[in-house]
Amino acid sequence: MIIVDEFTGRLLYGRRFSEGLHQAIEAKENVSIKQESKTLATISLQNYFRMYKKLAGMTGTAATEAEEFNKIYHTDVVVIPTHLSMIRKDHADVIYKTEKAKFNAVVEEIAANYKIGRPVLVGTTSIEKNEYLAKLLKNKGIPHELLNAKHHEREAQIIAKAGEKGAVTVATNMAGRGVDIILGGMLKKENQSEIKEWQKQHDEVVKLGGLYVIGTERHEARRIDNQLRGRSGRQGDPGESRFFVSLEDDLMRIFGGEQISRLMTFFNLPEDTPLSHPMVSRAIEQAQVKVEGFNFDIRKHLVEFDDVLNNQREIIYTLRKKIVLAKENIEEFYQTIFDIFLEEFNNLINNFLIEDNLSDKILIDQLIKELNFILSVEKRELETVLKKNKQGMIDFLMEKVKKVFTLREKQLGKNLWLEIVKSVFLNSIDHRWMDHLTAIEDLREGINLRGYAQMDPLVEYKNEAFSMFERLIGDINFEATRRIFKIEVKVNADILSPLEKQPMVFQQASSINPFSQNVSQARDLPSANPASVDELSSISSNFRSPAPDKNKKKPGRNDPCWCGSGKKYKKCHYPN
Repeated sequence: MIIVDEFTGRLLYGRRFSEGLHQAIEAKENVSIKQESKTLATISLQNYFRMYKKLAGMTGTAATEAEEFNKIYHTDVVVIPTHLSMIRKDHADVIYKTEKAKFNAVVEEIAANYKIGRPVLVGTTSIEKNEYLAKLLKNKGIPHELLNAKHHEREAQIIAKAGEKGAVTVATNMAGRGVDIILGGMLKKENQSEIKEWQKQHDEVVKLGGLYVIGTERHEARRIDNQLRGRSGRQGDPGESRFFVSLEDDLMRIFGGEQISRLMTFFNLPEDTPLSHPMVSRAIEQAQVKVEGFNFDIRKHLVEFDDVLNNQREIIYTLRKKIVLAKENIEEFYQTIFDIFLEEFNNLINNFLIEDNLSDKILIDQLIKELNFILSVEKRELETVLKKNKQGMIDFLMEKVKKVFTLREKQLGKNLWLEIVKSVFLNSIDHRWMDHLTAIEDLREGINLRGYAQMDPLVEYKNEAFSMFERLIGDINFEATRRIFKIEVKVNADILSPLEKQPMVFQQASSINPFSQNVSQARDLPSANPASVDELSSISSNFRSPAPDKNKKKPGRNDPCWCGSGKKYKKCHYPN
């Protein structure tokens, strides 16, 4: 199931509704229900853009958003004059009482321009209204092209023909942004005859007044209205634009529609009689400014909240980067790991011991129990060190950690041990960070309710998020330090080259199952009191070993015996 953008019709691949809403829709539509997606990483667009060292952009509609660019991104908006004079005529808005009367007027306006052959581009605010207007035009008998993301395969072809004589294009807000609608249509082939034919068509459309842009509704943001208007009057071409508005439109209904409604009632205007005056257009623009300010406050509020998480994100990702790039700076990597151990030891010792109870045996036993989850510590050693002070104990523990690190490097090899340490710490960070993001999201959704208790939600959010982040760092340190030294690595001797194979070492006879043919049990890490080969042979010879499988190849006389005794086959189980 794919979400469709109601304004443009574009398919939003990979996006899902949250809080179980998507699953509810999947259940309703009888499709397979997928689990709620888990957030692995998150960042707002504003903070994402602010990560760049240099930030710049170019657009024809930035002037209305200059305040936001300055406050969020600290960039100035500079208006550059057009390459050629802009001679497009932007007419005052035409306002109707009802939406039905408005659309009927739009259809009549399109029909009048279609009769004279003038190309028309009609902008709608949603797929629903886009298709509704297309239905009215079809009933009127006006041929047209429907441009929305449902027909994105033909999008370029439709835009290429939108400037031809008699072309009528009904579009959503996508409206071919980023390209010029060329009057007379696109030039197909660059030969002399084609250029002459195109020039003739171009001049004919220019004489008719160029592209006529009709807006069927004012958008909440002036910027999107300007984008629609900007389809006409490009590169010095002539053109016109006009917006048709009704008092039933969302913008007029919520902002500023009452004054205009009273005005129309006072003059007793019929439903199909429009009201057009610059004063009315200014009233609509003022309503748009209000909505823009409201939406800007929402985005600014979002940035203020995301700045809290952004600071935490930078700390976590800086730590993660040091671990990922361990081979590039091995000293910094080990210092980071040792700092984590140091912080964990400090927390443990401060939780169990204070200056007044350094001799409390119960607390010391509890501390030793906790420390043994990290590395092996003897009570006698710890009590000897503790007689000095807590700092002496921390220094002793850190020395012990460094010794274990050095020993593991010698046992497993530097590269393998490095990868193990990286894997453990990265796994702990990623796992805990995902849980933290989910918890922060839940906090963010409910924090505004604290405003009813006369508390500032932002301040409360900062305090709660700080406490949660401290717990996150503690959880990462707790998990990683307790896992790192508990990992055991077993190397399969079968995959080693002959030069890398270690000499075979046998465990005590009591730990071997003589009825098993798997001799790998005897090939393991050295035990405390390894038995000799002769002892093992004498013990195993008292048991009857099963005969080799008939399907397997029979060993040669001088091959090692299949029973694992270490003798040649001819001197062990070879038939007499």
